[in-house]
Amino acid sequence: DYRDAEPAQHADVELIHPAEYVAALDAFRGRRGYIDADTSTSPGTVDACWLAAGAAVEAVHAVVSDSYSSSLALVRPPGHHAEPERAMGFCFFSNVAIAAAAARARMGCKRILVIDWDVHHGNGTQRAVYDRDDILFFSVHQSPLYPGTGHLDERGIGAGYGYTINAPLPAGMGDGAYAMLFDELLRPVADAYAPDLILVSAGFDAHRMDPLAQMQVTSDGFATLCGIVKELAETHANGRMSLILEGGYHLDALSQSVAYCADILTGASRPPGPTPSGSEYRFVSRLVSEHRDRITRW
Repeated sequence: DYRDAEPAQHADVELIHPAEYVAALDAFRGRRGYIDADTSTSPGTVDACWLAAGAAVEAVHAVVSDSYSSSLALVRPPGHHAEPERAMGFCFFSNVAIAAAAARARMGCKRILVIDWDVHHGNGTQRAVYDRDDILFFSVHQSPLYPGTGHLDERGIGAGYGYTINAPLPAGMGDGAYAMLFDELLRPVADAYAPDLILVSAGFDAHRMDPLAQMQVTSDGFATLCGIVKELAETHANGRMSLILEGGYHLDALSQSVAYCADILTGASRPPGPTPSGSEYRFVSRLVSEHRDRITRW
């Protein structure tokens, strides 16, 4: 089932972004401008931002209302770099954070797991939920790479301490490393946290063909990750999960990866996770050990 998005409600957007920021962004409606060197507007950008955030919220509502078991929001602009008071990295509204906050505020969800597999760290999403324990943020990303955040010691603050989990990987990691990380770190974290909703910041720029990074994930690799997340959703959240598009800058790789994940959501079997190389195994093992004390936190 395919549906067009409606613009987001101000009340939902302002769960994450202050009204002053929203007004400042709206001032760019219908015109060209630059917010920073990477983040510019065309006459249609602001309308697209409202539609992207609206699509993310609607994708979540579709699964929370039991109309669908899973959903996929095909949106642009992406959102995970947008901080509450700052647009950056092609992002204006923090789409996934808005959807998570709306699910928490008015859809009855209590514990939300946000998984970000975009090759860049989701600094905006992290910033939005950094002091919360009702939204757990898990990010796997290439490091070092833009925006330079997402280090192991970024764990949250206040009530949210321990509810941010970053898994920075060096360039060159592929399907085996990602699958191992999801099985040996994400899976026990999800089992301990027991979310009632899972959202994925589904960026596909870790693909081996993508020009903006140096990872080696394949389209089959993304299908494997999607399948693991689907298993977690079925175990803990009555299958409720939403994928919300983030980055992806090689059109063939992007379209194929999205199609493979859509197949998983609609019942296809996931490819088996490949065996990691020796160097991948050693690095991921060390990374998992760094987080060992947090796997049983909840």
